[in-house]
Amino acid sequence: MNNLILTLPGILGNTVSKFGNRPAFTFVGEKGLTYNEFQSNVNSTIAWLEKLGVGKSDKVAILSANMPNWAVAYFATASMGAVAVPILPDFSNDEVTNVLNHSEAETIFVSEALVKKLDPSVKSLRNIITIENLMLAGDNPGIPVYEEGALPSGNYSVEEEDLLAIIYTSGTTGKSKGVMLTHKNVCSNAIIGKKIQEINETDRFLSILPLSHTFENTLGMIIPVMSGSAVNYLRKPPTASVLLPALKEVRPTIMLAVPLIIEKIYFSSVRPALTKSRVMKSLYSIPPFRKLLHGVAGKKLKATFGGEMKFFGIGGAKLNTSVERFLKEGGFPYAIGYGLTETSPLIAGLGPFRTKLE
Repeated sequence: MNNLILTLPGILGNTVSKFGNRPAFTFVGEKGLTYNEFQSNVNSTIAWLEKLGVGKSDKVAILSANMPNWAVAYFATASMGAVAVPILPDFSNDEVTNVLNHSEAETIFVSEALVKKLDPSVKSLRNIITIENLMLAGDNPGIPVYEEGALPSGNYSVEEEDLLAIIYTSGTTGKSKGVMLTHKNVCSNAIIGKKIQEINETDRFLSILPLSHTFENTLGMIIPVMSGSAVNYLRKPPTASVLLPALKEVRPTIMLAVPLIIEKIYFSSVRPALTKSRVMKSLYSIPPFRKLLHGVAGKKLKATFGGEMKFFGIGGAKLNTSVERFLKEGGFPYAIGYGLTETSPLIAGLGPFRTKLE
């Protein structure tokens, strides 16, 4: 890693040279892209963007749920020196309009389900690309189309201090705030993240948080690319009926989540099962018996998550103390991190089995 160029094309090129035939991005249960195929799709997308008039420092927005083509669009944008503008899918129409106007984005990759959020009043937009099939929206006679296998001109250079992305956060007051992050900001943060948890090409990520948020973006996309790991996406929101079969299929070794997800599991399933009778409720109030019950429940929880989880990263808000006590006493491999969008995002973190209860 000492000689790694801290740009997205730098880390992708390094991974392709080592793990080109390893799985990269896929939907759960479907045939996905190897790193060689991912690099080829990135190159073809760059070639197309060049023909559409996109150049270095131009702003390219992405408005979509997680999917392999989200990563293709992001890496293509970054690899040609343009600036990615990820937009959270749950932003309101007005928030989307504000981001597009403020960033002066000229091109957008957007999912078919979210095209309706685009306001025709946004004058800067020249290219509206449906991300699922990489086609320009609307009737565009004579406009260049995406060509699989096309090669980019290569007439650009990407430096570590070049602007990589503008991440818009919901903020606490007023309109969304744009945070400017360079290639080096993000790549160096990913390297630090890998020091908290060893990650390699055999790891399997299951991605359930939005890639438009820097938490999932850096730790759930950049780190696996840097490591040659496989990333799996869901085609539907992570409800129990969608997530449970996916966990069984993927048997993830690494996941990222916000506290609400694991808290919901604890308060809706785990705690009621541990206190369902008067006797169990009494035993649960006694620390030694509580630890014993947590140990049994923790093993069941790990089995539910596929049985091979080694890192379950939690961030974005404070984790409920009762829930953390259960995870710790249950032997579940959770990890706690703290970060800010402005810091790409990780500031501090502890790996599994190293946290201390308050």
